[in-house]
Amino acid sequence: MRDYGTPYHAPVLCHPVADRLITDREGVYVDATLGGGGHTHALFDALGPKARIVGIDRDPEALEAATERLRAAGYAERFIPLRGAFSDMMALLGQTGYHNVSGILMDLGVSSHQLDEGGRGFSHRLEGPLDMRMDPSAAQPAADFLDATDEVELARVLRTYGEEPMARRMARAILRARPYRTTTQLADVIREEVPPHKVSGSLARVFQALRIQVNGEMDELRRALEAATELIAPGGRLAVISYHSLEDRPVKRYLRSGHFDGDVRRDMYGNALSPWRDVTRRAVVADEEETATNPRARSARLRVAERTTYEFERD
Repeated sequence: MRDYGTPYHAPVLCHPVADRLITDREGVYVDATLGGGGHTHALFDALGPKARIVGIDRDPEALEAATERLRAAGYAERFIPLRGAFSDMMALLGQTGYHNVSGILMDLGVSSHQLDEGGRGFSHRLEGPLDMRMDPSAAQPAADFLDATDEVELARVLRTYGEEPMARRMARAILRARPYRTTTQLADVIREEVPPHKVSGSLARVFQALRIQVNGEMDELRRALEAATELIAPGGRLAVISYHSLEDRPVKRYLRSGHFDGDVRRDMYGNALSPWRDVTRRAVVADEEETATNPRARSARLRVAERTTYEFERD
């Protein structure tokens, strides 16, 4: 089984994605979170010679790395790279002339490169500017957010996006130590607030919460799921890889019902009124072989649904 990992990024669940996403070997597909291009490479290997893939990412470094990788693999002529947020798929695909596609992939994780490169500010293990922006030219860096926010708002962010049990206490400690410029400054404050055996979890939760806040990830996900519903033709599929319950929960609900509350509407005969038919039933997880070579795959959850003919209704 081929490994699609590179020094830039080690993608997860490549083979399960290709096996479940592809319904038309000559169709048009969208890798809405391109990253290093590993999933796109795997899809091209499984697709026919007329297939096309549009790759979307708001990180210019990712676009450059993926484009070079796919050029070297001989797929450049059938690959269309686009810079932008995956929530803007409708407008981005409008540039290509593709209004209906056979499938869309969304990998919601942070790339290995972003985690392993201290200069982007995503990692609490490496020193770098406290930035955390997926698109370096947009939004507000994490340091600026911390400098401007108040205790109530920061506690809400830590509780909602990091599920941090000591959200209020942690927010108070973090704001006492501002201004911030580096990741290590923030990591040191967190370490001082919790017992040694809880440091790892708290670091992960706080950094996750700030990353989600800075990049507006939950709103982006909601908009992307709705866009995919409009873009995928009946019989086409949507595959979503999530890494924590905050992401997986709305994905599961939406792919079951077409609504973010998870409530399946039915007609007078009891038939489900949903734009999606669940394909995976239960989330697909990485096997032992993959987790042994890529520990980050342990938390990955893949869900796939097929577009029905039911007309899309927004919540």
